[in-house]
Amino acid sequence: MTHRLLVVEDDDGIAAPLVRTLDREGYEVERVANGTDGLQRARQGGIDLVLLDLGLPDMDGLDVCRQLRSDGYDGGILILTARHGELDRVVGLDVGADDYLGKPFALAELLARTRALLRRSARPAAAEPDVVDAAAPDGLRVDTGSRRVWVHDAEVSLTSKEFDLLALLDSERGTVLTRERLMDEVWDENWFGSTKTLDVTMGRLRQKLEDSGTPVRIVTVRGVGFRLEEG
Repeated sequence: MTHRLLVVEDDDGIAAPLVRTLDREGYEVERVANGTDGLQRARQGGIDLVLLDLGLPDMDGLDVCRQLRSDGYDGGILILTARHGELDRVVGLDVGADDYLGKPFALAELLARTRALLRRSARPAAAEPDVVDAAAPDGLRVDTGSRRVWVHDAEVSLTSKEFDLLALLDSERGTVLTRERLMDEVWDENWFGSTKTLDVTMGRLRQKLEDSGTPVRIVTVRGVGFRLEEG
């Protein structure tokens, strides 16, 4: 399957070679030059990965990222930016980005991160399967076939990485899964990004579970990893 990528970048000097490189790699690439057009295109569907600049002419890229997730976009988001501050990286991850790459960047590194995100974000069509995973007594049902999650009769909207984390934790409830295993299995053993990605994504997942009303909770085992257990 050919992946479709959306480049949201206003600088022609960066966007043009980036689009050419991605196109040569066999991706279907679309490019827009501002956040408004990026949001509009993403809402039309069919985008597997958004490569998002923060310094856009009409709105801050962090706001674009936040709105993408609010709109239900669950594909990968890779932030491209000249901002190198630790706070910006943390905020970017906190509003839903999957990775963060500072400018100037090597195209080889960008391609490696793109492949890693697409590999872990691959998801089948969200259709009701004939057979679904049984709901636990707490009402949580993780359906690995359709990659969907319900608490009782209400579906919980998760990004691809949030789903992968929950599915892995749910498959071994009560067992502490190490940070290293979670990073290797959810992000890939060749992951280039910061391990803070795990903490931020886990934080978003924990909040969504709390908001859903399920007594299931994610427990942090300091220095080791995380486990899923009934509250």
